Amino acid sequence: MSVDIQALRINGVYRQNDNDDLMLRVKIPGGLLSPVQAEAIAAISERFSNGILHLTTRGSIEFHWLRIEAIEEVGRMLAAVGLTSRGACGGAVRGISCSTTVAPGFSVAQGLARRLHRHFAGNPHFEGLPKKFKISVDAGYNGARHLIQDAGIVHVATTEAGELYDLWVAGGLGREPQPAFLFAAQLPEEQLLARLEAIVNIYRQHTPAGKRLKHLLREIGEERLRELVTAAQGDEVPVLNRGIGFNLKVTDVQEVVEAGIFAGQIASATLRHFAELARRYGNEQLFVSADQNILFFPAGEGATANLRQGLTALGFAGARRDEQVNFRICPGDHQCRMGLSATRDIAGRALDVLPDAALGLTFAISGCVNSCSQPQLADVGIVTTSRRAVENGERQPRFALYRRSGEGFGTAVATELTEEELLAQLSRIA
Repeated sequence: MSVDIQALRINGVYRQNDNDDLMLRVKIPGGLLSPVQAEAIAAISERFSNGILHLTTRGSIEFHWLRIEAIEEVGRMLAAVGLTSRGACGGAVRGISCSTTVAPGFSVAQGLARRLHRHFAGNPHFEGLPKKFKISVDAGYNGARHLIQDAGIVHVATTEAGELYDLWVAGGLGREPQPAFLFAAQLPEEQLLARLEAIVNIYRQHTPAGKRLKHLLREIGEERLRELVTAAQGDEVPVLNRGIGFNLKVTDVQEVVEAGIFAGQIASATLRHFAELARRYGNEQLFVSADQNILFFPAGEGATANLRQGLTALGFAGARRDEQVNFRICPGDHQCRMGLSATRDIAGRALDVLPDAALGLTFAISGCVNSCSQPQLADVGIVTTSRRAVENGERQPRFALYRRSGEGFGTAVATELTEEELLAQLSRIA
Protein backbone atom coordinates (compact mmCIF):
# COMPACT_ATOMS: atom_id res chain seq x y z
CA MET A 1 0.00 0.00 0.00
CA SER A 2 1.33 3.43 -0.92
CA VAL A 3 1.68 5.72 2.12
CA ASP A 4 1.14 9.48 1.85
CA ILE A 5 3.44 10.33 4.73
CA GLN A 6 2.89 14.06 4.44
CA ALA A 7 -0.83 13.63 5.01
CA LEU A 8 -0.17 11.37 8.01
CA ARG A 9 2.30 13.62 9.78
CA ILE A 10 -0.31 15.92 11.31
CA ASN A 11 -1.71 12.82 13.03
CA GLY A 12 1.61 12.16 14.73
CA VAL A 13 2.98 9.66 12.21
CA TYR A 14 6.46 9.39 10.67
CA ARG A 15 7.83 6.76 8.31
CA GLN A 16 10.57 4.72 10.02
CA ASN A 17 12.10 3.08 6.97
CA ASP A 18 11.65 2.28 3.29
CA ASN A 19 9.42 -0.69 4.16
CA ASP A 20 6.71 1.74 5.32
CA ASP A 21 6.97 0.77 8.97
CA LEU A 22 5.61 3.72 10.92
CA MET A 23 6.18 5.55 14.18
CA LEU A 24 3.22 7.15 15.96
CA ARG A 25 3.77 9.65 18.77
CA VAL A 26 1.13 10.16 21.45
CA LYS A 27 0.69 13.54 23.10
CA ILE A 28 0.70 13.04 26.88
CA PRO A 29 -0.57 16.33 28.37
CA GLY A 30 2.16 17.57 30.67
CA GLY A 31 3.63 14.06 30.69
CA LEU A 32 0.98 12.91 33.17
CA LEU A 33 -0.92 9.64 32.64
CA SER A 34 -3.71 7.87 34.47
CA PRO A 35 -3.44 4.08 34.97
CA VAL A 36 -6.30 3.61 32.49
CA GLN A 37 -4.41 5.58 29.85
CA ALA A 38 -1.18 3.69 30.54
CA GLU A 39 -2.97 0.36 30.15
CA ALA A 40 -4.53 1.47 26.87
CA ILE A 41 -1.09 2.44 25.53
CA ALA A 42 0.28 -0.96 26.58
CA ALA A 43 -2.63 -2.71 24.83
CA ILE A 44 -2.01 -0.79 21.59
CA SER A 45 1.68 -1.68 21.68
CA GLU A 46 0.93 -5.36 22.22
CA ARG A 47 -1.70 -5.51 19.50
CA PHE A 48 -0.13 -3.40 16.76
CA SER A 49 3.56 -2.94 17.59
CA ASN A 50 6.33 -5.00 19.16
CA GLY A 51 5.43 -4.53 22.83
CA ILE A 52 8.19 -1.95 23.34
CA LEU A 53 7.54 1.76 23.88
CA HIS A 54 9.83 4.78 23.64
CA LEU A 55 9.51 7.57 26.20
CA THR A 56 10.52 10.97 24.80
CA THR A 57 12.24 13.94 26.42
CA ARG A 58 9.02 15.95 26.02
CA GLY A 59 6.94 13.53 28.07
CA SER A 60 5.34 11.85 25.05
CA ILE A 61 5.27 8.15 24.16
CA GLU A 62 6.07 6.60 20.78
CA PHE A 63 4.93 3.37 19.14
CA HIS A 64 7.23 1.91 16.49
CA TRP A 65 6.81 -0.74 13.78
CA LEU A 66 3.16 0.13 13.11
CA ARG A 67 1.59 -0.53 9.73
CA ILE A 68 -0.68 1.88 7.90
CA GLU A 69 -3.67 -0.43 8.34
CA ALA A 70 -3.51 0.00 12.11
CA ILE A 71 -3.45 3.80 12.31
CA GLU A 72 -7.20 4.44 12.42
CA GLU A 73 -7.84 1.84 15.12
CA VAL A 74 -4.92 3.14 17.18
CA GLY A 75 -6.47 6.61 16.97
CA ARG A 76 -9.82 5.28 18.19
CA MET A 77 -8.23 3.42 21.10
CA LEU A 78 -6.34 6.54 22.17
CA ALA A 79 -9.44 8.73 21.91
CA ALA A 80 -11.37 6.31 24.12
CA VAL A 81 -9.09 7.22 27.03
CA GLY A 82 -8.79 10.93 26.26
CA LEU A 83 -5.51 10.88 24.35
CA THR A 84 -4.54 12.00 20.87
CA SER A 85 -1.62 11.96 18.46
CA ARG A 86 -3.02 14.89 16.45
CA GLY A 87 -0.31 17.51 16.01
CA ALA A 88 2.40 15.38 17.63
CA CYS A 89 4.31 15.66 14.34
CA GLY A 90 4.11 18.07 11.42
CA GLY A 91 3.51 21.81 11.37
CA ALA A 92 1.43 22.26 14.51
CA VAL A 93 1.63 23.24 18.14
CA ARG A 94 3.18 20.09 19.58
CA GLY A 95 2.39 18.42 22.87
CA ILE A 96 2.61 20.82 25.81
CA SER A 97 5.46 19.48 27.90
CA CYS A 98 5.88 19.91 31.62
CA SER A 99 9.58 19.20 31.57
CA THR A 100 10.37 20.45 35.05
CA THR A 101 11.87 18.36 37.74
CA VAL A 102 9.19 17.85 40.37
CA ALA A 103 9.71 21.01 42.39
CA PRO A 104 7.47 23.34 44.41
CA GLY A 105 4.85 24.66 42.02
CA PHE A 106 4.64 21.38 40.10
CA SER A 107 0.84 21.22 40.45
CA VAL A 108 0.53 24.79 39.16
CA ALA A 109 2.72 24.02 36.16
CA GLN A 110 0.83 20.80 35.47
CA GLY A 111 -2.55 22.51 35.64
CA LEU A 112 -1.49 25.16 33.13
CA ALA A 113 0.15 22.60 30.83
CA ARG A 114 -3.04 20.55 30.70
CA ARG A 115 -5.23 23.60 30.06
CA LEU A 116 -2.95 24.69 27.23
CA HIS A 117 -3.08 21.17 25.81
CA ARG A 118 -6.89 21.30 25.74
CA HIS A 119 -6.73 24.64 23.93
CA PHE A 120 -4.14 23.83 21.27
CA ALA A 121 -4.40 20.05 20.60
CA GLY A 122 -6.29 19.38 17.41
CA ASN A 123 -7.30 23.03 17.03
CA PRO A 124 -7.18 23.82 13.29
CA HIS A 125 -6.23 27.44 14.03
CA PHE A 126 -2.85 26.16 15.25
CA GLU A 127 -2.10 23.66 12.48
CA GLY A 128 -0.62 24.23 9.04
CA LEU A 129 2.34 26.08 10.55
CA PRO A 130 5.69 26.46 8.75
CA LYS A 131 7.13 23.80 11.05
CA LYS A 132 6.69 22.52 14.61
CA PHE A 133 5.97 24.92 17.47
CA LYS A 134 6.97 23.73 20.93
CA ILE A 135 5.60 24.98 24.25
CA SER A 136 6.68 23.96 27.74
CA VAL A 137 5.61 24.88 31.25
CA ASP A 138 8.15 24.62 34.07
CA ALA A 139 7.92 25.04 37.83
CA GLY A 140 11.23 26.87 38.02
CA TYR A 141 14.45 27.27 36.10
CA ASN A 142 16.18 24.02 37.08
CA GLY A 143 17.09 22.12 33.92
CA ALA A 144 16.94 25.18 31.63
CA ARG A 145 14.47 23.54 29.25
CA HIS A 146 12.73 26.88 28.75
CA LEU A 147 15.74 27.81 26.59
CA ILE A 148 14.93 25.29 23.85
CA GLN A 149 11.24 26.09 23.30
CA ASP A 150 9.44 28.28 20.82
CA ALA A 151 7.55 29.40 23.92
CA GLY A 152 8.94 28.45 27.32
CA ILE A 153 6.72 29.32 30.30
CA VAL A 154 8.28 29.33 33.78
CA HIS A 155 6.19 29.68 36.95
CA VAL A 156 7.89 32.26 39.15
CA ALA A 157 5.41 33.33 41.86
CA THR A 158 2.05 32.79 43.50
CA THR A 159 0.35 36.00 44.60
CA GLU A 160 -3.02 36.92 46.05
CA ALA A 161 -4.03 38.01 42.56
CA GLY A 162 -2.94 34.74 40.95
CA GLU A 163 0.01 32.95 39.36
CA LEU A 164 2.86 34.75 37.60
CA TYR A 165 5.03 33.40 34.78
CA ASP A 166 8.09 34.37 32.79
CA LEU A 167 7.67 33.83 29.04
CA TRP A 168 10.72 32.91 26.94
CA VAL A 169 10.52 32.87 23.15
CA ALA A 170 12.27 31.61 20.00
CA GLY A 171 14.61 28.97 21.35
CA GLY A 172 15.55 25.68 19.73
CA LEU A 173 18.28 23.13 19.15
CA GLY A 174 18.86 21.28 15.86
CA ARG A 175 21.60 22.30 13.43
CA GLU A 176 21.61 25.86 14.72
CA PRO A 177 21.08 25.89 18.51
CA GLN A 178 19.69 29.16 19.80
CA PRO A 179 18.60 29.92 23.37
CA ALA A 180 15.24 31.59 23.87
CA PHE A 181 15.10 35.20 25.08
CA LEU A 182 12.95 36.61 27.88
CA PHE A 183 9.90 38.06 26.13
CA ALA A 184 7.87 39.01 29.23
CA ALA A 185 8.56 38.75 32.97
CA GLN A 186 6.02 37.99 35.72
CA LEU A 187 3.11 37.73 33.33
CA PRO A 188 -0.29 36.99 34.94
CA GLU A 189 -1.83 33.74 33.74
CA GLU A 190 -4.83 35.51 32.24
CA GLN A 191 -2.49 37.33 29.83
CA LEU A 192 -0.56 34.26 28.71
CA LEU A 193 -2.93 32.84 26.14
CA ALA A 194 -3.26 36.11 24.18
CA ARG A 195 0.53 36.32 23.94
CA LEU A 196 0.89 32.70 22.88
CA GLU A 197 -1.81 32.93 20.20
CA ALA A 198 -0.28 36.13 18.84
CA ILE A 199 3.20 34.58 18.72
CA VAL A 200 1.89 31.50 16.88
CA ASN A 201 0.02 33.66 14.39
CA ILE A 202 3.03 35.90 13.73
CA TYR A 203 5.11 32.77 13.22
CA ARG A 204 2.59 31.48 10.68
CA GLN A 205 2.35 34.75 8.76
CA HIS A 206 6.02 35.73 8.57
CA THR A 207 8.10 32.54 8.52
CA PRO A 208 8.98 30.51 5.40
CA ALA A 209 7.94 26.87 5.23
CA GLY A 210 10.32 24.54 7.01
CA LYS A 211 11.70 27.20 9.37
CA ARG A 212 11.29 27.59 13.12
CA LEU A 213 10.47 30.75 15.08
CA LYS A 214 14.17 31.16 15.89
CA HIS A 215 14.84 31.71 12.18
CA LEU A 216 12.27 34.50 12.05
CA LEU A 217 13.90 36.12 15.08
CA ARG A 218 17.29 36.08 13.35
CA GLU A 219 15.77 37.73 10.30
CA ILE A 220 13.71 40.52 11.90
CA GLY A 221 15.25 40.95 15.36
CA GLU A 222 13.79 41.03 18.85
CA GLU A 223 12.35 44.57 18.69
CA ARG A 224 10.40 43.92 15.48
CA LEU A 225 9.12 40.58 16.78
CA ARG A 226 7.77 42.33 19.88
CA GLU A 227 6.06 44.95 17.72
CA LEU A 228 4.37 42.32 15.57
CA VAL A 229 3.16 40.33 18.56
CA THR A 230 1.76 43.43 20.27
CA ALA A 231 -0.11 44.43 17.11
CA ALA A 232 -1.48 40.89 16.66
CA GLN A 233 -2.96 40.54 20.15
CA GLY A 234 -6.10 42.56 19.54
CA ASP A 235 -8.61 43.72 22.15
CA GLU A 236 -10.32 40.43 22.95
CA VAL A 237 -8.55 38.36 25.62
CA PRO A 238 -8.94 34.59 25.09
CA VAL A 239 -9.69 32.52 28.21
CA LEU A 240 -8.32 29.08 29.01
CA ASN A 241 -10.76 26.30 29.85
CA ARG A 242 -10.26 25.54 33.55
CA GLY A 243 -10.74 21.76 33.18
CA ILE A 244 -7.62 19.62 33.30
CA GLY A 245 -8.61 16.59 31.28
CA PHE A 246 -9.43 12.91 31.45
CA ASN A 247 -9.52 11.06 34.77
CA LEU A 248 -6.68 12.94 36.46
CA LYS A 249 -6.33 15.09 39.53
CA VAL A 250 -3.36 17.43 39.69
CA THR A 251 -2.27 17.92 43.29
CA ASP A 252 0.78 19.18 45.13
CA VAL A 253 3.55 16.60 45.19
CA GLN A 254 5.13 15.92 48.57
CA GLU A 255 7.32 12.98 47.60
CA VAL A 256 8.51 11.24 44.44
CA VAL A 257 9.54 7.66 43.68
CA GLU A 258 11.43 7.34 40.39
CA ALA A 259 11.87 4.31 38.16
CA GLY A 260 14.95 4.75 35.97
CA ILE A 261 14.15 3.67 32.41
CA PHE A 262 17.44 3.26 30.60
CA ALA A 263 17.46 5.05 27.24
CA GLY A 264 13.71 5.61 27.39
CA GLN A 265 12.78 2.07 26.33
CA ILE A 266 10.04 0.33 28.32
CA ALA A 267 8.16 -2.90 27.72
CA SER A 268 4.37 -2.69 27.58
CA ALA A 269 4.17 -5.39 30.28
CA THR A 270 6.27 -3.21 32.58
CA LEU A 271 4.04 -0.21 31.90
CA ARG A 272 1.03 -2.34 32.90
CA HIS A 273 2.70 -3.19 36.21
CA PHE A 274 3.52 0.47 36.73
CA ALA A 275 -0.12 1.39 36.11
CA GLU A 276 -1.24 -1.00 38.84
CA LEU A 277 1.35 0.38 41.27
CA ALA A 278 0.13 3.91 40.53
CA ARG A 279 -3.47 2.82 41.03
CA ARG A 280 -2.75 1.25 44.41
CA TYR A 281 -0.09 3.51 45.89
CA GLY A 282 0.63 6.43 43.54
CA ASN A 283 -2.42 8.71 43.59
CA GLU A 284 -3.46 7.18 40.23
CA GLN A 285 -0.78 9.11 38.35
CA LEU A 286 2.29 8.23 36.28
CA PHE A 287 4.61 10.98 35.15
CA VAL A 288 6.84 10.62 32.06
CA SER A 289 9.77 12.85 32.94
CA ALA A 290 12.00 14.85 30.62
CA ASP A 291 14.77 12.40 31.52
CA GLN A 292 12.70 9.55 30.01
CA ASN A 293 11.95 8.01 33.40
CA ILE A 294 8.67 7.18 35.14
CA LEU A 295 7.82 9.01 38.37
CA PHE A 296 5.27 7.98 40.99
CA PHE A 297 3.68 10.25 43.60
CA PRO A 298 3.07 8.21 46.77
CA ALA A 299 -0.33 8.69 48.42
CA GLY A 300 -1.49 7.05 51.63
CA GLU A 301 0.13 5.40 54.63
CA GLY A 302 3.02 3.17 53.66
CA ALA A 303 2.71 4.11 49.97
CA THR A 304 6.38 4.99 49.52
CA ALA A 305 7.58 1.69 50.95
CA ASN A 306 5.01 -0.24 48.91
CA LEU A 307 6.01 1.52 45.71
CA ARG A 308 9.69 0.84 46.30
CA GLN A 309 8.95 -2.79 47.13
CA GLY A 310 6.86 -3.15 43.98
CA LEU A 311 9.55 -1.60 41.80
CA THR A 312 12.19 -3.83 43.36
CA ALA A 313 10.08 -6.88 42.52
CA LEU A 314 9.99 -5.69 38.91
CA GLY A 315 13.78 -5.30 38.80
CA PHE A 316 13.90 -1.55 39.43
CA ALA A 317 15.82 -1.56 42.71
CA GLY A 318 18.16 1.28 41.75
CA ALA A 319 21.22 -0.91 42.18
CA ARG A 320 21.97 -1.53 38.52
CA ARG A 321 24.35 0.78 36.72
CA ASP A 322 21.76 1.60 34.04
CA GLU A 323 19.48 2.98 36.77
CA GLN A 324 22.24 5.08 38.32
CA VAL A 325 23.16 6.84 35.07
CA ASN A 326 20.68 9.29 33.61
CA PHE A 327 21.19 8.60 29.88
CA ARG A 328 18.68 10.18 27.50
CA ILE A 329 18.56 9.05 23.88
CA CYS A 330 16.55 9.42 20.71
CA PRO A 331 15.73 6.16 18.86
CA GLY A 332 18.67 6.67 16.46
CA ASP A 333 19.00 4.42 13.46
CA HIS A 334 17.21 1.64 15.34
CA GLN A 335 13.88 3.26 14.49
CA CYS A 336 14.41 6.63 12.77
CA ARG A 337 15.29 7.36 9.15
CA MET A 338 17.28 10.40 10.26
CA GLY A 339 19.40 8.38 12.65
CA LEU A 340 23.12 8.10 11.89
CA SER A 341 24.08 5.90 14.83
CA ALA A 342 22.70 3.08 17.00
CA THR A 343 22.13 5.33 20.00
CA ARG A 344 20.84 2.66 22.38
CA ASP A 345 23.80 0.37 21.68
CA ILE A 346 26.30 3.19 22.11
CA ALA A 347 24.67 4.20 25.39
CA GLY A 348 25.03 0.63 26.59
CA ARG A 349 28.70 0.50 25.67
CA ALA A 350 29.23 3.87 27.34
CA LEU A 351 27.86 2.42 30.58
CA ASP A 352 30.66 -0.15 30.56
CA VAL A 353 33.43 2.46 30.41
CA LEU A 354 32.09 5.32 32.56
CA PRO A 355 34.05 5.81 35.79
CA ASP A 356 32.14 5.76 39.07
CA ALA A 357 32.80 9.48 39.42
CA ALA A 358 30.51 10.07 36.43
CA LEU A 359 27.43 8.39 37.91
CA GLY A 360 26.01 11.65 39.21
CA LEU A 361 26.12 13.33 35.79
CA THR A 362 23.42 13.45 33.13
CA PHE A 363 24.17 12.08 29.67
CA ALA A 364 22.37 12.38 26.34
CA ILE A 365 23.09 11.05 22.87
CA SER A 366 21.40 12.21 19.69
CA GLY A 367 21.43 10.07 16.57
CA CYS A 368 21.60 13.14 14.32
CA VAL A 369 22.07 16.89 14.56
CA ASN A 370 18.37 17.45 15.26
CA SER A 371 19.22 16.87 18.94
CA CYS A 372 15.89 15.39 20.04
CA SER A 373 17.49 14.01 23.21
CA GLN A 374 18.56 17.54 24.20
CA PRO A 375 22.32 16.82 24.45
CA GLN A 376 23.17 20.51 24.87
CA LEU A 377 21.26 20.46 28.20
CA ALA A 378 23.03 17.38 29.60
CA ASP A 379 26.21 17.48 31.65
CA VAL A 380 27.68 15.33 28.89
CA GLY A 381 26.08 15.52 25.44
CA ILE A 382 26.85 13.48 22.35
CA VAL A 383 25.67 14.43 18.86
CA THR A 384 26.07 12.13 15.87
CA THR A 385 27.14 14.56 13.19
CA SER A 386 27.81 12.39 10.13
CA ARG A 387 28.75 9.03 8.70
CA ARG A 388 32.23 8.73 7.17
CA ALA A 389 33.48 6.13 4.72
CA VAL A 390 36.31 3.94 6.01
CA GLU A 391 38.81 1.76 4.18
CA ASN A 392 36.47 -1.19 3.53
CA GLY A 393 33.78 1.14 2.15
CA GLU A 394 31.62 0.90 5.25
CA ARG A 395 30.24 4.17 6.61
CA GLN A 396 30.78 4.74 10.33
CA PRO A 397 29.32 7.48 12.53
CA ARG A 398 31.24 10.46 13.80
CA PHE A 399 30.42 12.27 17.03
CA ALA A 400 30.72 15.64 18.72
CA LEU A 401 31.15 15.65 22.49
CA TYR A 402 29.55 18.46 24.52
CA ARG A 403 30.13 19.53 28.12
CA ARG A 404 27.78 21.85 29.99
CA SER A 405 28.45 24.10 32.96
CA GLY A 406 26.37 27.04 34.08
CA GLU A 407 22.87 27.84 32.89
CA GLY A 408 23.27 27.97 29.09
CA PHE A 409 23.88 25.36 26.41
CA GLY A 410 26.76 22.92 26.51
CA THR A 411 29.63 23.53 24.12
CA ALA A 412 31.54 21.10 21.93
CA VAL A 413 34.84 20.02 23.43
CA ALA A 414 35.68 17.47 20.72
CA THR A 415 34.40 16.79 17.20
CA GLU A 416 34.72 14.16 14.47
CA LEU A 417 35.25 11.41 17.04
CA THR A 418 35.02 7.77 16.05
CA GLU A 419 33.06 5.57 18.44
CA GLU A 420 36.32 4.22 19.85
CA GLU A 421 37.59 7.76 20.44
CA LEU A 422 34.26 8.78 21.97
CA LEU A 423 34.29 5.88 24.43
CA ALA A 424 37.88 6.69 25.35
CA GLN A 425 36.84 10.27 26.15
CA LEU A 426 33.87 9.05 28.21
CA SER A 427 36.10 6.72 30.21
CA ARG A 428 37.89 9.82 31.51
CA ILE A 429 34.76 11.88 32.24
CA ALA A 430 34.48 13.16 35.81
